[in-house]
Amino acid sequence: MKLLLQRVLEASVSVEGEEISRIGRGLLLFAAVEKGDGEELPQRAASKVAGLRIFPDAQGKTNLSLREVGGAVLVVSQFTLAADLRKGFRPSFGNAEIPARAEGMCEALCRHLEEEGIPVGRGRFAADMKVALVNDGPFTIWLEFSSKEA
Repeated sequence: MKLLLQRVLEASVSVEGEEISRIGRGLLLFAAVEKGDGEELPQRAASKVAGLRIFPDAQGKTNLSLREVGGAVLVVSQFTLAADLRKGFRPSFGNAEIPARAEGMCEALCRHLEEEGIPVGRGRFAADMKVALVNDGPFTIWLEFSSKEA
């Protein structure tokens, strides 16, 4: 499972001109599920995301978690994060999980974030989404989770 996190002041997702989700301060989280990703990964990822100390404290030091700042997460599925660009110029998406399973894993990630006490907004799986954000920092982090890791 691959996640791209962006710390935001606000973010929203629209489909066909209609806004379907919006958050204020928190994280915009793009998620890709890859073939071989185990069912345990959404819970591990949610726990890590909820606890990341990437928000500034009163002294401006990145020392506070999403929970501590009362932030939210907007989760957007993005299979293109599974792109393989080792050969040529056209990306291969052969590593991306089949849509039905990927959708279930993304939803599991959202549920586990909610279990961590985090408000969660959702994109729409497999839709042509327009994502808007006000990046805070900018502060962007790449996370990868593998079933091979304990």
